[in-house]
Amino acid sequence: MRVGLDIGGTKTDAVAVDAAGRVVHSLRLPTGFGADAVLQTAVAAVLGLASATATPVSEFTSIGIGIPGAVDPGAGRVTHAVNLGLADLELGARLHDRIGQPVRVENDVNAAALGAFHLEGIGPGRSMAYLNVGTGLAAGLVLAGRLWRGVRGVAGEIGHIPVDPAGPRCPCGQRGCLELYASGSAVARQWPSEDPLPVQALFAAAAAGDPAATTVRDRLLRGVAEAARLLVLTVDVDDVVIGGGISRIGDPLLAGVRRVIEGWEAGSAFVASLGLGERLRLLPVDFPAAAVGAAFVGEPETSTREVV
Repeated sequence: MRVGLDIGGTKTDAVAVDAAGRVVHSLRLPTGFGADAVLQTAVAAVLGLASATATPVSEFTSIGIGIPGAVDPGAGRVTHAVNLGLADLELGARLHDRIGQPVRVENDVNAAALGAFHLEGIGPGRSMAYLNVGTGLAAGLVLAGRLWRGVRGVAGEIGHIPVDPAGPRCPCGQRGCLELYASGSAVARQWPSEDPLPVQALFAAAAAGDPAATTVRDRLLRGVAEAARLLVLTVDVDDVVIGGGISRIGDPLLAGVRRVIEGWEAGSAFVASLGLGERLRLLPVDFPAAAVGAAFVGEPETSTREVV
């Protein structure tokens, strides 16, 4: 039995995954703010899964965590997780002290990439990019069945590739980064809304003919298409799975991105040869990808078992 936790700014999703790759139990807890509260939430999640599955914590074969911020997987250290109130926390070591078992820690987007890989049941020889389109824009890469972090852990940070040198300044210090056009924060900046689901409201307004909403929606679709093209051109993955909060738009998002790609293909035989639109698909709504991926973090080889 493996355990995976996805610790987010407001909630923590936790899952228990059995030897066949099935999610046998899941739970959700509110996430506390600050180091002690985050640790207490994590301990409660692990103990809750142990009780629900009648499995002693000592018998879990893997305990993993996906968490935002800068993560050193080797040391289990998390830094700059602002929404959690974590400046510098040795999360893996401190949780180990609390529950008596080793804990592996990974960036939440990388963990979600592993979760998406297992969900799709992709074979170990295939490669996949998980494109997370949420408040920000980033990707996780699973190449030949294994998570690829890069030399300094920045592989997949495509949101900070500048696409417009004359564009607005990004919080990273550069100008015109892709994240400024293809993310929830980009929508909020360009099309302010009081709606609790602002991106869905944007798509609805665009469908109703609002010209301002149409401009922002189309810019978002082009940005997501550009992110997918960058991933294919740089690592030539078999599949690009789109997840994150904006993926909840569903078919209108996927169809819109594919329309952008079809326009490129009409003007470029090279782009047409990539089969880019065929590589795209959406992560199923409400699938706890980061939690499932965290359960598999640290394995030397990625299993081909399908997660149910």
